[in-house]
Amino acid sequence: MIELIDKNGFVFAFLLVGLIMFISFQVSKRVLFGRIPGVAVAILIGLALATLGGKKGISDIPLFAGMAFLGGSMLRDFTVVATAMGADLSKIKSAGLAGVIALVAGVFVSFFLGVLVAWALGYRDAVELTTIGAGACTYIVGPVTGTALGASTDIIAISVAIGLVKTVVTTIATPLIAQKIGLKNANSALVFGGLLGTSSGVTAGLAATDPKLVPYGALTATFYTGLGCLLCPSVFYLVLQAFF
Repeated sequence: MIELIDKNGFVFAFLLVGLIMFISFQVSKRVLFGRIPGVAVAILIGLALATLGGKKGISDIPLFAGMAFLGGSMLRDFTVVATAMGADLSKIKSAGLAGVIALVAGVFVSFFLGVLVAWALGYRDAVELTTIGAGACTYIVGPVTGTALGASTDIIAISVAIGLVKTVVTTIATPLIAQKIGLKNANSALVFGGLLGTSSGVTAGLAATDPKLVPYGALTATFYTGLGCLLCPSVFYLVLQAFF
């Protein structure tokens, strides 16, 4: 069996990730009762497994060598592009100017709050600050930005962790504060998704609030990810580089 896996490492990697996703969604549904999305549970498991290997995580173990390609930058960036391609730019107009402002403000505020946290923790390098700030946008924007700027794996892991915390908090808090912030129709869901941007957290939170709002929040959250991937490693990085 080990010899067979060695010859089909990439296929085995798909099988392993599929098994992790299945377990994660079962834990989310049956143990956590949907309060934390299955995607967030899967990321936690992934981060834990990464500590088992060496510099390249679990892929340093020969049996799991296929994870190096499956978890590489090419397939990661492909999934980001595929997600963004699923959204129709014309539909965002239904949110009007409020949706556009929410998108820009959401990315800007999240990024610079993340930078302030990184600064408070002692980071001073522009690449490190940008990567951690991007992670505060989402756990996808963080690693995309870090890879583009050449950040270390430790900093990229921190950016993923920050994005994961944001996802979990958004999931839990959304149904609790929905009535207080007027989150009850399509337009408010579009603005909400644009402000927070974490697709998994927004989707899970809106599903717990009102399943009918999910497509609208997910739409702007998808654009948020794309906008973050564009701005963080370019405009925002250049701004920070000018100061550091």
